[in-house]
Amino acid sequence: MKRTLLTAILCASMAFAASAQSISEATAKYDAKAYKASGETYEKAFAQGKGNASDHYNAACSWALAGNKAKAFANLNKAVALGWDNVGHLKQDTDLSSLHTDKRWNQLVGELEKKVAAQEAKYDKPLKAQLEQILKTDQGVRQEYQAVTSKYSINSEEVKQAIQKMIATDEENKKQVTGIIDAHGWPGKSMVGKQASLAAFLVIQHSDKETMEKYLPQLREAAAKGEAEKSQLALMEDRVLMNNGKLQIYGSQLNVNNETGQPELYKIADEANVNKRREEMGLEPLEDYLKRFGIDYKVPQASKNE
Repeated sequence: MKRTLLTAILCASMAFAASAQSISEATAKYDAKAYKASGETYEKAFAQGKGNASDHYNAACSWALAGNKAKAFANLNKAVALGWDNVGHLKQDTDLSSLHTDKRWNQLVGELEKKVAAQEAKYDKPLKAQLEQILKTDQGVRQEYQAVTSKYSINSEEVKQAIQKMIATDEENKKQVTGIIDAHGWPGKSMVGKQASLAAFLVIQHSDKETMEKYLPQLREAAAKGEAEKSQLALMEDRVLMNNGKLQIYGSQLNVNNETGQPELYKIADEANVNKRREEMGLEPLEDYLKRFGIDYKVPQASKNE
């Protein structure tokens, strides 16, 4: 369950298909190193008949760290059945190290590698490689920016240069990705795989207002077909609404307070029901999302007149 910079940036894109509150509690218990309690909380969520691939993978990590190999493998097998296909992460995740000497490990890895190879045989390989390189540059320039802002003041020459580099990188990436979409349509998961498809979303999300509005309908169509994550669509819908001065729907967008310089939640339509909408799009509860930005938040209750 190790979180890379990319997953930290995209934590809002993580799917929480089971009971959102239960999954959130299970994650909190994992973070607190209460691994057995975390696994048990995941089981309560799964008992509702829900749970996606990421949920089961994370449950396997908790059970492996708790020393319950049987439940760890059961959840890994379920994760694979539901679409988990990140072989590299599976092999490197130290949460699962205790499983490596079990005979079931090599069998699981071998079967997953065959499944992934069969999937990748259908991909547009050159397009996949191009998008993965774009993803690398998109994230790399943001890592550089974070490193610079951690050392220098926001008004320093170093930060200004980092911002200009990010703007130039985003512009070049936009030219490539819009060219790809115009030629091939939205590069979905079945065309290029999840990571390469993610690149298309990130580049358009990091682009200007007009570009987002132009390609949002194609992302909507891709998400409806399962070719893009609903969580990605939610983030872009919110950003387009915010850019047009309208209320956001899912609570994914923040403003910077001009007086304090601190992030604050941008206004939301029907705020009392925001978590219902977030769960439908595979997003975690808004309270948990905002904690990552140092914002203490509680969803307001619906008024009696609503």
